[in-house]
Amino acid sequence: MPPHCDTMDGPVVAAARQALESQDVTLVFPWIPEDKEEEVRQAFNKTLNVRKNGSEAKELADYWFFETCVRVHRVMEGAPYTGLKPAGLDEGPAVRAVDEGFETGSVDNLLGVLQEAVDKGVRERFAHSMGKKAGAGESVEAARDWVRSYIDFVHYAKSIYDTSTGQISHEEE
Repeated sequence: MPPHCDTMDGPVVAAARQALESQDVTLVFPWIPEDKEEEVRQAFNKTLNVRKNGSEAKELADYWFFETCVRVHRVMEGAPYTGLKPAGLDEGPAVRAVDEGFETGSVDNLLGVLQEAVDKGVRERFAHSMGKKAGAGESVEAARDWVRSYIDFVHYAKSIYDTSTGQISHEEE
C-alpha cells in the first residue's frame, strides 16, 4: 500500500494535529491499536508539556508526536515504519479516488479507476503470455518463457481475485 498514512498530510497526522489542538488524545485513538493507547497517551502528555517551551520546542515536540502516532499506526497495518514522508506526495489514482469518494460520498470514480487498471493489467499480461505461448514450441527456453509468463498472469489474476473477495488481508500484502 502507498505510504498514505505515513505522510505529513495523511489522516494519522491530521488526527494527531486535531488531538493536539483540542488537547484530546482520543481523537487519534481510532488510528492506533487499542493496546498502544497508553504509549500514545504518554507521548501526547510529554508533547503538551514540551510545547510550552517556545516555537522550536513546539515544532519538535509535535513532529515527535506525529512520528509516534504514525509508527504505532503502522503496527496496526502490519507494515514497517520507515519515517514520516513529506506532505504533497502523489499516492496514486486509487488513493486519490478513495479520498475523493469519502469527500463526495460516492465510490463511482474509485470503481472506474480500479476497473481501468485491472482491465489494462489483465489485457497486457494476457497478450504477453499469448505471445510467449505462440513461440513455446521453438525451444525449451521459449517454453520456459511461456511458462514464466503464464505463472505471472495466473498469480496476477489470483491476487486481484483474492484481494477483491477479502481472501488477502492488508497484513498479508
